[in-house]
Amino acid sequence: MQLAQLNVGRLVAPIDAPEVSGFASQLDAINALAEGAPGFVWRFVGDTRAGETAVGGDARLIYNLSVWQDIESLFAFTYRSAHRAPLASRRQWFERREGPHLVLWWVPDGHRPALDEALDRLARLTRDGAVPEAFDFRTAFDGRGRALAARATTQPA
Repeated sequence: MQLAQLNVGRLVAPIDAPEVSGFASQLDAINALAEGAPGFVWRFVGDTRAGETAVGGDARLIYNLSVWQDIESLFAFTYRSAHRAPLASRRQWFERREGPHLVLWWVPDGHRPALDEALDRLARLTRDGAVPEAFDFRTAFDGRGRALAARATTQPA
């Protein structure tokens, strides 16, 4: 089993606006960092703001969809790499979201989730709370559905 993740956010302005230039200017470097990170398997590559991939037809709503070998690899990339700096600044660029913005779930090796599948998992987490089929870092499960120890994910202000 491998770990899939979806992270959804709505920008405070269009991606080419000055208000989010600090975010947009880091995208290529952060994506390259992820792709080179231990445990990285795959990520959706394409324009997440246009056409079929726009979430709800909203060009300011963007997502990141990827697959990792395990939860430790994704956690290390998210909170212990250079990704941590833009993550700590996310409130400058993204609107606050009601409910979860991140969902994790296990997929068979080689599976590449589609956006619809990922959004269904996020809806499940929103509706039911953390369950083995849709969870987050704080309330996580292993590939067999067993609860893992809670983990702190808070960022410095």
